[in-house]
Amino acid sequence: MRRFAAIALLSLAPTAAMADGTLPQMDLKNPLTLDQLGWMAVIMVVLYLLLSRWALPEMGKVLANRAAAIERDLTAARAAKTAADQAAQEVNATLKQARHAAQAQVAASVERAKAEAALNAAALHAKLEEKLAQSEAQIATGRAQAMAAIKPVAEQAAQTILVRLTGTAPEDDQIGQRVDDALAARKAA
Repeated sequence: MRRFAAIALLSLAPTAAMADGTLPQMDLKNPLTLDQLGWMAVIMVVLYLLLSRWALPEMGKVLANRAAAIERDLTAARAAKTAADQAAQEVNATLKQARHAAQAQVAASVERAKAEAALNAAALHAKLEEKLAQSEAQIATGRAQAMAAIKPVAEQAAQTILVRLTGTAPEDDQIGQRVDDALAARKAA
């Protein structure tokens, strides 16, 4: 219905234009113009029939085939994406398990290293305590020897000093007693 209204309006347009006298090339009194309009109408109808009966259905088939191919490709792409997502999840799960296993191994290694270090530290501590005890015994022995060696030197030095200061030699018992008292006071401090 719309087509007929459009055709009727288009056919009235030349007549309206001629009433104004603005389109002399559309002079309907001229037999050539009427023949041209007739042939134009015949050609338009033939083109319409060719297009509607043959060309447009072929184009529709091409478009339908293309739509089917696109749908097949999209279905294949969705299936591939689903497979890829599943593979990615499996890879992530495997990585997570490997990460946990590695962390467990690291923790076990750290615990073993700590245990070994504690054993080594205990052994080293025992050795150091033993060496310390030996060193303290050597120091005590050396101190006793030094104190024993100091007494005669101290007695002789005190006697020499008293002789020089006073000019008289003191008795050996007095000097020995005083040096013993000084050494005893020194040990107590």
